[in-house]
Amino acid sequence: MMSDSPDKEPIDIAAAARRVIEHEAQAVLALTTVIGPAFERVIALMLACKGRVVTSGMGKAGLIARKIAATLASTGTPAFFAHPAECVHGDLGMIGRDDMGLMLSHRGQTEEVLRILPYFKHIGAPLVAMTSNANSELARYADAALILPVADEACPLNLAPTTSTTAMLALGDTLALVLLEARGFTNEDYAMFHPGGSLGRRLLIKVCDLMHTGAGNPVARMDDSLQSVILIMTSSALACASIVDGDGRLVGFFSDGDLRRLITQGRFDLSAPMSDVMTPDPKFVQPDMMAVRALEILREYKIIALPVCDADHRPVGMIHLHDITRAGIS
Repeated sequence: MMSDSPDKEPIDIAAAARRVIEHEAQAVLALTTVIGPAFERVIALMLACKGRVVTSGMGKAGLIARKIAATLASTGTPAFFAHPAECVHGDLGMIGRDDMGLMLSHRGQTEEVLRILPYFKHIGAPLVAMTSNANSELARYADAALILPVADEACPLNLAPTTSTTAMLALGDTLALVLLEARGFTNEDYAMFHPGGSLGRRLLIKVCDLMHTGAGNPVARMDDSLQSVILIMTSSALACASIVDGDGRLVGFFSDGDLRRLITQGRFDLSAPMSDVMTPDPKFVQPDMMAVRALEILREYKIIALPVCDADHRPVGMIHLHDITRAGIS
């Protein structure tokens, strides 16, 4: 383990930190010079790829290649990372002629990466290089090369991959997001690939996925008495009921809040028909509506449940505020 020399002058920590950030920021900004015919060629190859984009690299560049593959895959471009050392011991079998390669190497001379290049030529799969060395073997071998304008690392020894990997990461994000836009990738598409995330839940879960139906959907007629409706409400555990006319169409709503108001106003009469005490023309939702939209309605009108009606305005279910929040939608 190395120890600090007692004779070493202390560094200006803030100045050193600013120098690193400014150095890397300049390298990212300089990536605009990469956007040209070569970049457009790479985008065209990726859009035409019928298989997957196979990213690869060693060391820190390999970690960036793994992240680029993950970003591509989550934004509509099938991709996976292949470790070059494992590739030469059998993993090349995962790569087919419909795939294409995206190889990362700062100097373009990484031995493990160079050893897998002939396989892409053998199967006829396109190969893209991401490197800072236009004269490297990797750049010469590739069908298209993205040359990073990175001369030096932010490392004061110019050894640790820092600026080069930052530039690779930013350029990889650029590829992924340009492809996303070119494919017309939508919020709904993104949610399909992220069903476990909050966005996926907000964009994929519909009212019909959460609503109470059958015996769990409390429905009463407008000529039913308050007493009978209270029994219907309590049996469903939703503390509310949809009120329908003689044709079974929604005309009103009655909740425990309405019941409390009747009591406080001195209008509590168990024999009163629903037509006299219900809330008329209530808000409702449809089964194919997104659950997040139902949540917005519930919050806007400060209510806890909504009837779910079909195209004929007949209540086919009931959705409660807690059903939506328990599903992780907020």
